[in-house]
Amino acid sequence: MSASQDGHDGLEPRVGPDPQGEPEFHPYHHPAAGWGAAKSVSRFLVRERALVDGPRAIMRMNHENKGFDCPGCAWPDDTKGLHLDICENGIKHVTWEMTGKRVGREFFAAHSVTELFGWSDYDLEDQGRLTEPMVYDPESDHYVPISWRDAFELAGRALRELDDPNRASFYTSGRLGNEATFLYQLMARELGTNNLPDCSNMCHEASGRALQASLGTGKGTADLKDWEATDALFIMGVNAASNAPRMLTALAEAYHRGAQIVHVNPLVEAAATRTIVPHDFTDMALLKTTRTSTLNLQPRIGGDMALLRGMAKAILEQSGTDPKAVDQEFIDRHTAYFDEYRAVCEATSWDEIELQSGIDRDGILKAARVYRDADRSIISWCLGVSQHEHGVDTVREIVNLLLLRGNLGREGAGPSPVRGHSNVQGNRTCGIDHRPAEEFLDRLAEVCRIDPPREHGKDTVATIHAMHRGDVKVFVGMGGNFALAAPDTPYTYAALRNCDLTVQVSTKLNRSHLVHGRRALILPCLGRTEKDHQRGGLQSTSVEDSMSMVHLSVGMKRPASKHLLSEPAIIAGLARAALPDSDTPWAWYIEDYDRIRDTMARTLDGFEDCNRRVRLPLGFRIKQPARELVFLTPTGRAEFSTAPLPDVVPAPGTLALGTMRSHDQWNTTIYSDNDRYRGVKNLRTLVFMNEDDMRERGVSEFAPVDIVSTAKDGSHRRLDGYLALPYDIPRGCAAGYMPEMNVLCAIGDYSAQSDQPLMKHVKVTITPAGTNHVDRAR
Repeated sequence: MSASQDGHDGLEPRVGPDPQGEPEFHPYHHPAAGWGAAKSVSRFLVRERALVDGPRAIMRMNHENKGFDCPGCAWPDDTKGLHLDICENGIKHVTWEMTGKRVGREFFAAHSVTELFGWSDYDLEDQGRLTEPMVYDPESDHYVPISWRDAFELAGRALRELDDPNRASFYTSGRLGNEATFLYQLMARELGTNNLPDCSNMCHEASGRALQASLGTGKGTADLKDWEATDALFIMGVNAASNAPRMLTALAEAYHRGAQIVHVNPLVEAAATRTIVPHDFTDMALLKTTRTSTLNLQPRIGGDMALLRGMAKAILEQSGTDPKAVDQEFIDRHTAYFDEYRAVCEATSWDEIELQSGIDRDGILKAARVYRDADRSIISWCLGVSQHEHGVDTVREIVNLLLLRGNLGREGAGPSPVRGHSNVQGNRTCGIDHRPAEEFLDRLAEVCRIDPPREHGKDTVATIHAMHRGDVKVFVGMGGNFALAAPDTPYTYAALRNCDLTVQVSTKLNRSHLVHGRRALILPCLGRTEKDHQRGGLQSTSVEDSMSMVHLSVGMKRPASKHLLSEPAIIAGLARAALPDSDTPWAWYIEDYDRIRDTMARTLDGFEDCNRRVRLPLGFRIKQPARELVFLTPTGRAEFSTAPLPDVVPAPGTLALGTMRSHDQWNTTIYSDNDRYRGVKNLRTLVFMNEDDMRERGVSEFAPVDIVSTAKDGSHRRLDGYLALPYDIPRGCAAGYMPEMNVLCAIGDYSAQSDQPLMKHVKVTITPAGTNHVDRAR
């Protein structure tokens, strides 16, 4: 299998581990979680030799301010104080971090960067925890040890010598705690730049912009108590069993109390069928399953907006004979542009709605009846909705539908985006934003006594372009695996290699350490599970979940190395070196993180008195004005949007391809080549296709195929020799795994609405291997 990617050897290395056997495919018909999850966790603990630390971590994870927050997904902690509020992927994520394997100077002395580049991404991370700072030596092509003092000075000097602070860019993934996040953005802005790209730029940017436009807030308004009280849940564009497994508990409880649960996804995933919740010991013992859906709808890729428009059209048509179909009093008191939206719905024909959604009218009416009959409804969504050209319009259509029946500002109702990473929402709350609000900058200037820049900075795509052009010379990555997570892999590789300096703050070795600038630093940090001792004693950090709850996280384990520093300490070290004349008390902040939180309380709306409130059981919830029916929009009301339906029907001969994670994967970290919930074993280089689409192309099960994408500018990218698997997916659609398929998403193919790469809507042709002769040259 090959790809049109740049690399030391011209080919992209494998992502997953070496195959443990022949590829297998057996459609999955078992419940999500249950004994399958228990067995998988047991095997993983044995493999990682974590039979002591693993169970200890399980008993400390997600416990009310007494343990550490799961470094996986951002699903909120159980409101009932559940002692086993955990999931399979969370345990794997924690065990992967707590490994006893180490990557020290001896390892780097034995392996050159060129050699390591040829290793699989699984093998790189599987070497274990990084133990000391390293610097790239171009003469030997090895990383060699460097002291923390010299590492900070190297990075600080590179930043000081820039002729323009906008020639630096500061990326963060969602794992960074709030305190480190606040210091990170403060450092960047004191340096003079708003170049603060983050993983949200690739994931939920559309959600934030849409909610801000419609409601005046960039976050959802529903919390877990609302999920426990709602009559209907609509789950859109998310494979909850893998991406937010603890949601399964909420779905099972909703079904038991009689709520309707509608899943909307091109693929019917395991979470949309039935489950056994592992901490329900009676159900586990009796193998008693619980349904997690009452209706499954499979729109074509990109067809969600048309489905929502159809539901709204049905509700509005019904209101002609049933005045209670819409909440006219709510609409009159709290919304704007309703008449315009009604006119758009009336002008959109049922034929167009069926064509664009890929769902027949009967299916759309079933969903509309569920929505009409529910007194209180929540609509939840993830990247299957946001990573599209029209992602903002689709999320605004979600809000439109909620507004029609007054599903806002009351218990059991509201929009509820599912954020992927553990603190990605907290990162944005605490200042990681390349388009900061003037009010935030004013407060930052007043409290921190700096003069922050006012012009917008660069997001992820703009940063990659700027590095490629040579306009950004220094790239700092705070967590994550930027080289592997970003779109258009060869373009991103070339951009990173064009930097004068790349700095990666990490816990484990990954691809981003091997795709580096002319100079490069690896700065190893403490993990979420590890104790963070500073002069003021054992420290805690705070995180914000996807429903705006902020709570503390305290590590339980001795650090993997005595040379590790915490993320706040690393940021403070970089800042002191880059800003030698700064009046910001960087060292003082690190002595006691309460001091950072005190400054955050004076700067950030919603963080007032946070040092006291964050220590309450379950922490505190950041206030949401829209939840109280206060709308910070131009009209002072919730605003209906009136966007036309986009044309998402693939052209003849082409397919719409969406990238996704496998089950045994977390972001770019691969645990195995298996995908239990999709019935796949020993295989990642695959593409799921509709059987009729396969037959039309003369492709049989496990047949090798070539996949060629066509970008907006007409250029092509390709992956050869992938294996085709038949799957229950609408005609005209296909799906496969990221990060392998990121190569197919051109750097120029991003949404004009959100600037997000179009990871869920890549235009491709798929043909039997060797029959597609599109030139590999870009």
